[in-house]
Amino acid sequence: MGVALTRAAQWTTAGSGTGTLEITPLNESLLNEIIKFTESFSSKHPQEAAFIFKEPLEWQTQLQPSAFESGYEVSEKKVQSQETDKDGQPLLLLSGSTVKVRSFAHLSRLLHLAAEKRLKEAQACLQVNRDPIVKILGPGYGTIEGEDMSMLRLLDKVKKDDADDIEMKMKISLLLQQLDMQLLNSSLKQISQEVRLTPAAVKNEVDLLKRFSGARENAVLESLEYTSDYEFSNGCRAPPWRQVHGEICYLIIKPCDSDPMYVTCSTAGVFLNGGREKERDELNYERKSDISKDLVTFLRERSAAFVENMAKQEYTFFDEPKHEKHYQHMEAVETDEYGQPQKFYDYSEKNAFEKPKSPLVKSKHTDSKKLEPSLKWKSTSGSQVGKAAKREKEEKESKAAPSEGKKKASTASSPSSKGKVSVKVEDISESSSESEEDEEEPERHQEINTDLPSEYWQIQKLVKYIKAGNQTATVIALCSMRDFNLCQETCQLAIRDVGGLEVLINLLDTEEIKCKIGSLKILKEISQNAQIRRTIADLGGLQIMVKILDSLDKDLKCLAAETIANVARFKRARRTVRQHGGIKKLVGLLGRRTTGSAHATPLQGKDIEVARCGALALWSCSKSARNKDAIRKAGGIPLLAQLLKSPHSNMLIPVVGTLQECASEPSYRLAIKNEKMIESLVKNLNSDNEELQMHCASAIFKCAEDQETRDLVRQHGGLKPLAALLANSENKELLAAVTGAIWKCAISKENVTKFREYRAIETLVGLLTDQPEEVLVNVVGALGECCQEQANRSIIRRCGGIPSLVALLTGTNQALLVNVTKAVGACATEPENMVIIDRLDGVRLLWSLLKNPHADVQASAAWALCPCIENAKDAGEMVRSFVGGLELIVNLLKSDNKEVLASVCAAITNIAKDEENLAVITDHGVVPLLSKLANTNNDKLRCHLADAISRCCMWGNNRVAFGVTKAVAPLVRYLKSSDPAVHRATAQALYQLSEDPNNCITMHENGVVKLLLGMAGSTDETLQEAAAGCVANIRRLALATEKAKYG
Repeated sequence: MGVALTRAAQWTTAGSGTGTLEITPLNESLLNEIIKFTESFSSKHPQEAAFIFKEPLEWQTQLQPSAFESGYEVSEKKVQSQETDKDGQPLLLLSGSTVKVRSFAHLSRLLHLAAEKRLKEAQACLQVNRDPIVKILGPGYGTIEGEDMSMLRLLDKVKKDDADDIEMKMKISLLLQQLDMQLLNSSLKQISQEVRLTPAAVKNEVDLLKRFSGARENAVLESLEYTSDYEFSNGCRAPPWRQVHGEICYLIIKPCDSDPMYVTCSTAGVFLNGGREKERDELNYERKSDISKDLVTFLRERSAAFVENMAKQEYTFFDEPKHEKHYQHMEAVETDEYGQPQKFYDYSEKNAFEKPKSPLVKSKHTDSKKLEPSLKWKSTSGSQVGKAAKREKEEKESKAAPSEGKKKASTASSPSSKGKVSVKVEDISESSSESEEDEEEPERHQEINTDLPSEYWQIQKLVKYIKAGNQTATVIALCSMRDFNLCQETCQLAIRDVGGLEVLINLLDTEEIKCKIGSLKILKEISQNAQIRRTIADLGGLQIMVKILDSLDKDLKCLAAETIANVARFKRARRTVRQHGGIKKLVGLLGRRTTGSAHATPLQGKDIEVARCGALALWSCSKSARNKDAIRKAGGIPLLAQLLKSPHSNMLIPVVGTLQECASEPSYRLAIKNEKMIESLVKNLNSDNEELQMHCASAIFKCAEDQETRDLVRQHGGLKPLAALLANSENKELLAAVTGAIWKCAISKENVTKFREYRAIETLVGLLTDQPEEVLVNVVGALGECCQEQANRSIIRRCGGIPSLVALLTGTNQALLVNVTKAVGACATEPENMVIIDRLDGVRLLWSLLKNPHADVQASAAWALCPCIENAKDAGEMVRSFVGGLELIVNLLKSDNKEVLASVCAAITNIAKDEENLAVITDHGVVPLLSKLANTNNDKLRCHLADAISRCCMWGNNRVAFGVTKAVAPLVRYLKSSDPAVHRATAQALYQLSEDPNNCITMHENGVVKLLLGMAGSTDETLQEAAAGCVANIRRLALATEKAKYG
């Protein structure tokens, strides 16, 4: 606990003197862990809970005597426990606001009594007792920074301590050490997820803001100055004793609308400090505000003038910078594609002015080559052509060197020249075709803790043995290296910095099987690191591994495939595997006798492992569209279908992972259906492995766009397990995949009926709150499909789903808005639902989405408005109440998107049912805008456009206006469409337009009579009446003309 409080907890002062343990997200997490440990201590360790502390833990409490119950003697201002120690002192004593506790049992009870105040109590206790273990066990057990906390130290204390309770102390000490490690790991995970500022980033931001500051119009700030003009070599302006705590510089900022602010920029972010103290003219470093992620965010929160004037600048402040991002404290390893959590590594900051103890410590302005021992590690950030030029130069240098004969494992000290290949022109052009994939991340240099552990130096010695030793020494050194924790970044850096990566890759090109296996086992572990992955690719390691896939040794094949799976997590590596024939070889690994019973012979077990590793590598490679095509051409689909029947879950995960990745391609979706894989995917939904369930659901999600696939999922009983998996709301990745599969399956009405039987709709409504956006998009999409049936709309209303859906209309996610507008629109077809939507101001929210920049959202919102207007009570008045609403919807007729135009025409049809609203939209120029759309070939737009024209003819001289704007002749051509809905809508529009004589003449000239006469005999009564009415108007005009002419 003491180590965690010293190293991980955040105190308001940087030193170890006075200061408070502030409530930050990190501290709150640590305190909750400690509370959880303490509360459960009595039940888990009853004997240790009765141990009496050497000294009581004492702090100021907020608890009142009335909070204490049985087991305590309670008076007006004093509480003491009935239990006492051997000296008669109570184990808990509350006097005034001071509490003293002498055992874990009473500490646990106090926290239970504190209830919601337990966080404050824990904060107050630890704030006063920074190293509580000293008071619990005695000074000999205190935390000393940098001291060895291993078992040896503890055993040494046991020998020296002759007390009777030494065994108890030892147990408690071990439990507290375990808690310390748990707290440090927890804080490490949380800290590593925070992007830290660097001196370079702060300087760039300050320079940028200065350009837009000063005594000029629309300046974002009046002034922005550093408190110190001196800049240290590492880019910091803070004094060395403050840099130790991550502080970079201090600024005096004068906004246009407030007093000057003294600001600290640190690696953790930007915050207000205490300003200058007038008495001593020194800066008060105490933090006085919350921490903002950067300077612009800090100013946006505190100055309205800054936000206003910044919007007037021509420069965009908030675009992501295109230059390389530096993360000073951490490296975020790419998310493991096989469902493993993302790993982060963090190193504590050290004084930038300490004398470097290792070549890892790099100075920003230092050119000494001693600081860069491994030149191969530096990845070039230029173009592919630049990389090719670098490799060609290296090849020339290697040719100039004297030949050393045949390569042996004992002399594997230089990188393999076989791995060096120049980049072809097609490789460069190919990168643009794979723009949908993840981009390569630039190398992120870290500032590493100078107090490196002994493992660092031991690994470097082993690498030197590999370089200089014979074959036996090389094998022994490789085995010894595997004894270290190679997942730890310190160990990875040790291999990197002494040139070990080049050595390990070179060993792969030898003839010694043992050396190859040892090297691959190490490369497999360390290639979890993103930078090492890129270095392996730069050094030609992938090409050699692809060759090893042809080896007769199955262990070698497995290790090579697994390492390829790790390395091929970025685009360039995947391309390299494909271009060197790796995809075909990996597919070949799948073609072994791998199915059958779960109890395989050792030989079959080896074949299964080879196929599993091949599938693992294909999974990584399948992130590329071209690789998906290569897998298909290499015959991978039938083999994957065969492996999908395997009883081995560790085999199924990469196989299904590859299939769901490839299912984004139409050819794969068709193949999955034709190869009868849907049945296997449905079967594995009942697996106990959540990762396998997730990938199966994801594959169904992508394949269920097809009607036949949706039917197959239902026929094979896949809907029930999908509905059951909705109960697992803790696993968000699984929940996203399952809700996605339900959404797509719900497109079929038969499936919706089944989901209603399984009560999935009620569960989906319950998932409308407190879920990530990727889950919400799918949940709302599924509800939108289910809402097409009246019974389901009633279920959603009864379960309270409508308020949740309306609340989501305020979001910003494009896909979510499209789905939620569809769901709200479907619900609005019920008058009871419409009352709720109107009361929650849902129609206004839908109308505001017509301003959304995305055409899909505009169209979906307009479609949703149609049933809202149709079913709202006093709809005309409601529509007029939206200021500028009618003008907005009329202006959307200028859109280029056909779906937007069709939906807006449908909305106008409903709006125009109210005479006053029709008059308003006429004034806004709806007639000429509708007329401009008449020359369209899109039947959906034709149908709704004709309806809108028909409705708009009901006001004033709109019929004449449509004729003047040449809308009549194109409408006649609509009657030649094959869509009956277009015929009906067009006939109604022509009937309305035929009330004007000039329009009748235009229609007759365009041959409308012959087309309408055929439709007058239609079984559709609406079409029949409209066609007959239009012909009658034309005929009456002809008779009137003839009568006028001939009398």
